[in-house]
Amino acid sequence: YYKRFQVSLALTVAINLVKMVFVKVTKSKAYYKRFQVKFRRRREGRTDYRQRKRLCCQAKNKYQSPKYRLVVRFSNRQVICQIAYSLIDGDRILTSASSNELPRYGLNVGLKNYAASYCTGLLCARRLLQKVGLDDVYEGNDEVDGNIVSTTVGKTTYYVDEVDEDKRPFRALLDVGCKTTSTGCRIFGALKGAADGGLDVPHSEKRFPGYDRDSKEYDADMHRERIFGGHVGEYMEYLEEEDNTKYQQQFASYLADDVEADGLEELYEGVHEKIREDPSPSDKKGFSPDKSFKRKVKKTLEERKADVQVKKDAKNAELEESDDDE
Repeated sequence: YYKRFQVSLALTVAINLVKMVFVKVTKSKAYYKRFQVKFRRRREGRTDYRQRKRLCCQAKNKYQSPKYRLVVRFSNRQVICQIAYSLIDGDRILTSASSNELPRYGLNVGLKNYAASYCTGLLCARRLLQKVGLDDVYEGNDEVDGNIVSTTVGKTTYYVDEVDEDKRPFRALLDVGCKTTSTGCRIFGALKGAADGGLDVPHSEKRFPGYDRDSKEYDADMHRERIFGGHVGEYMEYLEEEDNTKYQQQFASYLADDVEADGLEELYEGVHEKIREDPSPSDKKGFSPDKSFKRKVKKTLEERKADVQVKKDAKNAELEESDDDE
């Protein structure tokens, strides 16, 4: 019996050895020694380097003339538009505008919606053209109608009304970062504002609000309504009728500033006019620290020990009183 058991065990082991498959080590030590990590901002998911390369690389026969970018970013509270160009040691900002500056021009609420994005892009464009001395040559589109303006000179298409013979328009390419460029995105509100402000930003109507992908038709009136906050006004009227409590809560800042749904278009028209009158940045306020505040002097070791002893004595006295009461 014992011999039979040994024979069966040996056969089982032999069969298992035959069934074993050789597994190749794909990631060997040599793989890890040669592994190169991606750029830091790629690992953080903050920079699309494939996009950045195409926005920054310039032909060598252009003699170091930079490619300018219209950078549009959204934070939790504001819209930021910048005109930037890249050098070997980093980017340089030519000018910038933020929706936090819009209260100067009469807009105190809704600083991150589509209409505010348009105003910020307009402010950035007018500020840049004033800085480079092109604000009188290229005034942009005063009548906001949602249509795309372009002029072809030779083989080049410029996205402005007219091209001056002496000075060409200032061209900037839209930099959206890692944001999803869906139809009706607020990024394109800033783009439209910059284009109406006189910048030459190559674009089409395919991502503007009002474009129908199936019929390939563009409704400029819908885009104009979005620029003047029509969608916000419609929602305000709807919410006021359906749920007044939620309306009072959600549009509390609008009500505190006496902004109603009917007056939004007039409000934004006034903001556009004021931006064109004076797009220059406000004066920086000097920082004056509060010198009256003084830190408490750090206690010495003897003082800290004395404080501990006082607490111990108080606790001991309290325990003695409780023992006496019992």
